[in-house]
Amino acid sequence: MSASDPIKKITLRSGKIRYRFVLDVGRKPDGRRDQRTYTFDTRKEARAEYARIKHETDRGTYVRPGKVTVNQFLDEWLKSATRDVEKATAANYRDALLPVRARLGERAIQEIIEEDIEALIDWMLTEGRRRGGKPGSGLGVRSVRLTLGRLRTALNVAVRRQLVVRNAAAFVTIPRNAAKAALEAQAARKPWTQEEVKTFLTGITDERLYAACLLSLMGLRPAEVCGLRWSDIDFEAGTIAAGDNTRTLVDGEIEEKEAKSAAGRRGLPMPATVMKALKAFRTRQKKERLQAGDAYIASGYVLVDELGRPQRTDWLRRRVYELMAKLGMRKVRPYDARHACLTYLAGVGVPDVVLAAWAGHSDGGALAKRVYVHPDSSHLKVAADHLETGLFG
Repeated sequence: MSASDPIKKITLRSGKIRYRFVLDVGRKPDGRRDQRTYTFDTRKEARAEYARIKHETDRGTYVRPGKVTVNQFLDEWLKSATRDVEKATAANYRDALLPVRARLGERAIQEIIEEDIEALIDWMLTEGRRRGGKPGSGLGVRSVRLTLGRLRTALNVAVRRQLVVRNAAAFVTIPRNAAKAALEAQAARKPWTQEEVKTFLTGITDERLYAACLLSLMGLRPAEVCGLRWSDIDFEAGTIAAGDNTRTLVDGEIEEKEAKSAAGRRGLPMPATVMKALKAFRTRQKKERLQAGDAYIASGYVLVDELGRPQRTDWLRRRVYELMAKLGMRKVRPYDARHACLTYLAGVGVPDVVLAAWAGHSDGGALAKRVYVHPDSSHLKVAADHLETGLFG
């Protein structure tokens, strides 16, 4: 062995022979040189590892051995990933990673391999549900795909920060049979037909939520219905300022915000049936305010209970399901009322760009339509007329 050989032979007190080298692997956080000592049973192992580490340090890709757990890394990653996002988005990030924490959280991040991520996905699909349904049943493919996407993004950052050598989730996919089953289930879930919508509306004409259901069937999102204020409704002009305010539940707290895009804030002309129902609902609320006296809360929202208290999407969902059950209707999600509306409008020939404007989407379809066709209030009035004569009338 030459004097320049980095591999040193050492004899332990027990008499056992080992092989050791010391290598500079970069700088510590305080700027000092970071020298590490490595010991192996054979010279061959020591030489191979020395060559690998030296090559990686020269390229700047060396990952120092560490004991950072998955939970510790995700805590740090979430601070960075959510610092400029809305509260609801940050909550979605955190929730998506809960299964990862449950299964892998206490493991060292450097120990995680591709097989661990595949096992996580299989567990989520078969028994990963902890809330929002029967605990211990499988989560939907959409939820699993969201978790995988967030984890993949987080591990990309771990690679960049040289905490791990490679992204263990980079090539993990949803099992083909699960993805196929999810597509089939999605295809089977259909919004109400025109006839079902009419049956429902006929059956709830005298119900307190009649106006709110009409708003949903106009294509407003549940959060938009809950966030709608009387000041957003111009009865003289016959328009609704949809999307100016949404009202959702985030981490157990009510969050109110504007639409994410300019397209989401849209002035929709009201079909005559909707205007009539909203006027009747406003009159009803005035009577309820007189009856309640000082107990009434003048919140200014359209969707309120008998004491004027504004309501949330979960409250609206439960009440709508109760109405469906009362009428013996096929159960669909309240959000599917928006699908029913847009499906109907598309079916009667409303142009794609007008349909997108009505829905509050930023992309009107093909480039020619998006660039050269500019829907205005007169175009949207056509959509309102179609709803009145075909869906509500």
